[in-house]
Amino acid sequence: MGEFCLSKSDRLHSKKLIGELFEQGESFFVFPLKVVFLKASFDDGKAVKAAFSVSKRNFKRAVKRNYLKRLMREAYRLNRPALSSFLDERGEQLSVMFIYAAKELRDYQTVEKGMLKALDKLKLMLGDPE
Repeated sequence: MGEFCLSKSDRLHSKKLIGELFEQGESFFVFPLKVVFLKASFDDGKAVKAAFSVSKRNFKRAVKRNYLKRLMREAYRLNRPALSSFLDERGEQLSVMFIYAAKELRDYQTVEKGMLKALDKLKLMLGDPE
């Protein structure tokens, strides 16, 4: 698989892990995303597993929710390698959930800008000396 792919093994889909993420994880907000993360350990050796969510309260139509999740996944997929290599160097594993928190649709540039800031802040919170 390529460096920029986002396969099923890269996604967080275990209800148990998602429950632990929300019970014990830390969170922060970078417009338009809320990020919840938790250091974890996975059997398959992946450095990071991610999930994406959009509130049904803010977006009633599934088409809009799916569109926003698609934007978040694409922005994450293209910018994830830096986070993965950072975690591999440190020998850590991370589960993370990105929640779209804005109340209106945004374009891809806004979502990608927020994703870049979120990934940078995530590295800072994990102890990146940069």
